[in-house]
Amino acid sequence: MDTLSRMRAFVDVVEAEGFSAASRKVGRSKALMSKYVRELEDELGALLLNRTTRQLSLTEAGHTYFARAVELLRDIDDLADVVRRSSGDVRGRIKLSAPRSYADAPIGQSLIDFAKENPDITLEIHLDDRFVDLVEEGFDLAIRITKLADSSLIAKRLAPFRVILCASPEVLERHGTPAAPHELTHLPCIVDTNSRYRQNWPFRDDNGETISVPVTGRIEVNSPLAARTAALSGLGFAVLPDFIAAPEIESGQLVPILEKHCPNDTGIYAVYPHRRYLPAKVRALVDYLARWLKENCPST
Repeated sequence: MDTLSRMRAFVDVVEAEGFSAASRKVGRSKALMSKYVRELEDELGALLLNRTTRQLSLTEAGHTYFARAVELLRDIDDLADVVRRSSGDVRGRIKLSAPRSYADAPIGQSLIDFAKENPDITLEIHLDDRFVDLVEEGFDLAIRITKLADSSLIAKRLAPFRVILCASPEVLERHGTPAAPHELTHLPCIVDTNSRYRQNWPFRDDNGETISVPVTGRIEVNSPLAARTAALSGLGFAVLPDFIAAPEIESGQLVPILEKHCPNDTGIYAVYPHRRYLPAKVRALVDYLARWLKENCPST
């Protein structure tokens, strides 16, 4: 067993926070992963992991070794990707972060379709509505739906994105259709607490300037899908991503409101750490997602 393989096993165990989880992730036995790490410690003459029956933790030497090992393995993998890119060969593991609203919506099919068309790619998808630290947490790529402003990352806009203020016909019949954004202050609204704006919804006034409208309501949820369900049930007005609200708007179950006042300066982005080059496997995924969204979601 060579040092590189032992190093990979050690990094896998640390990232998975345990031998059992690491063995499931890489498809090797727990005993074998433990053997690799033990051989690495013997080779280095230093204890890297403190082991107990319930948890493991890095020693001081382990922290130092892990930080450098992650960099070295990434460089080695990137070098392999350079060669594969020159030969047109795309393979390997992609660790991807995506918001739940993307994966749960119809556009989430794009990730499944990519996996089907690229059998040599292992796609490790982490669904999380927070902005993960790509470098610190070892992600190759993140999909973000936002107005991007982080200059420390490289981003490609996959598709435009807009939000839609909508309500059910029942709600409009009961409360009337607002003629201006500020009227929402006195109307029942469904608040998505995952949104960066929460109870202060951004709109554009008649001059195109951004304004903030404070809203309240009996329903607060941390999911746009749940917000859509609440809106369909007649519980109030909701601001929803266009790719989530589109089917219900088309069927008439939800009615778009104040369309000219809704912001449209955000997008769906592929974001990745700043590197000298983009690995072939990641480039293949980014290009595929941009193409898929253009072909399947022409309204985005």
